[in-house]
Amino acid sequence: MLKRTKGRFLLTLLVATGLAGTVNNSSVSQRERSFAVSLMKESRNDLLNQAKGLSNNQLNYRSPSSQLSIKKCLLQAAWAEKKLWQTIRSTLKHPANPEKRSTIRFTDEQLIHRTEEGTLTAAGEATFKQANAPWKTVAEALASYKNMRNDHIKYMKTSTEDLRNHVVLTQAGWLDCYQYILILAAQSNRYTRQIEEIMADKNFPGK
Repeated sequence: MLKRTKGRFLLTLLVATGLAGTVNNSSVSQRERSFAVSLMKESRNDLLNQAKGLSNNQLNYRSPSSQLSIKKCLLQAAWAEKKLWQTIRSTLKHPANPEKRSTIRFTDEQLIHRTEEGTLTAAGEATFKQANAPWKTVAEALASYKNMRNDHIKYMKTSTEDLRNHVVLTQAGWLDCYQYILILAAQSNRYTRQIEEIMADKNFPGK
């Protein structure tokens, strides 16, 4: 419940600061930078806190409704962090293509909402296979996720790359790299929400 309250606050802030309609802007403002950093930090903290102290029984419990386990959610969160960032870096290596900005259909606010609600799934999720995950344990996956997210936060704080004018074609249509970073941050909230739902099941192990 706390995470959802935070999510609503961040989306309200997005609208209040005028960032929800940034489809036609080409540069990342200081307010946009600060907003992205805040979203990245809070979604990281919520996911890590939700996973803290869980037993193997709890991690492996499979929800009857979704057939998801907390272990799979956490492995997918780390996988999505890795794959989304690879797409961002790959896109930034190519020349800017601001002419594609007119084809962007979603505002920043809409993308965050769709990602958190699960109507826009994180890149790489379709190719994720738990048996082939590069981490042997959940602890390894979480450590990798934390290190990656911390590096991505540092990048967002200091980068001078033209995130708005590098536009990439995705399953959601054309998006700029700043929006992709918002998706990267928001996908952690999606997995936190899934974990909350698993833990709310009446048969979820007590320990």
